[in-house]
Amino acid sequence: MDVNKILSADILDLIFEGRNKEYGAYDLRKTYNKRITYAMIGTLIICAVMLVGSLIANAPKKEKTELIVQDVSLENVKQEEKRPEPPPPPPPPKQEPPKVEITKFTPPKIVKDEEVKEQDEIKEVEKLEDTKIGTINQEGTKDEGIVAPPVESGTGVVEAPKQEEDYDKVFTVVQIPAEFPGGLSSWAKYLERNLNRDLPVENGAPPGKYTVIVSFIVSKDGSISDVVAENDPGYGTKAEAVRVITKGPKWKPAVQNGRNVIYRHKQSITFMVSEE
Repeated sequence: MDVNKILSADILDLIFEGRNKEYGAYDLRKTYNKRITYAMIGTLIICAVMLVGSLIANAPKKEKTELIVQDVSLENVKQEEKRPEPPPPPPPPKQEPPKVEITKFTPPKIVKDEEVKEQDEIKEVEKLEDTKIGTINQEGTKDEGIVAPPVESGTGVVEAPKQEEDYDKVFTVVQIPAEFPGGLSSWAKYLERNLNRDLPVENGAPPGKYTVIVSFIVSKDGSISDVVAENDPGYGTKAEAVRVITKGPKWKPAVQNGRNVIYRHKQSITFMVSEE
């Protein structure tokens, strides 16, 4: 090797000077650093993949929350028991007018005495003072100025007075209950859009059902007031249910006997937390 090339030559070139470089030992030593680098990089990649896989496998499963909306019947509200109406009093008995003695009036007629019948005999005037004059003969009391009672017409049934219903009280049972505009499907959509369904998970709720029962007043014009949660399953569900119902739109008011009335509605909202 020339003297000028010795200073710039690689150590391997110096060692294998005059030797067979095609044998293999030269090439192995020449590419040693490159192979070590590739091996290190490959090892690091494999370790990184295994570490990421382990983290994913041990990571806590993400919990999914669903909403269930359901109307609740007002079973716990004590209803005013309607007392049975008393039967109407029986009709007064019919009073028969007293029979008054009547003497048949016989017009005067000249006939033979043997042809006169007893009932056609003309009574003496003195005997007619205490009797009525009529077309027939009738036994009865003497005429003492008795006036027969007038005959009343009608059914004879006395109706009990009807009680006027108070339409300003709060009803719990009505003919047509209050309703969200668009019905139950629109009400469920409103809750799904406005409720923070992930709130229980954010507050650390484990998988399960968290049902909030809320009651509120629907006034005669449909406005919502007096929103009250009757229970609190925790994890912020009570406050969230009250908040969304309070800020909601007006409802269709309840109807009783064709009139809009004040109605207390009861609603259950269930937050379902499940593992994915």
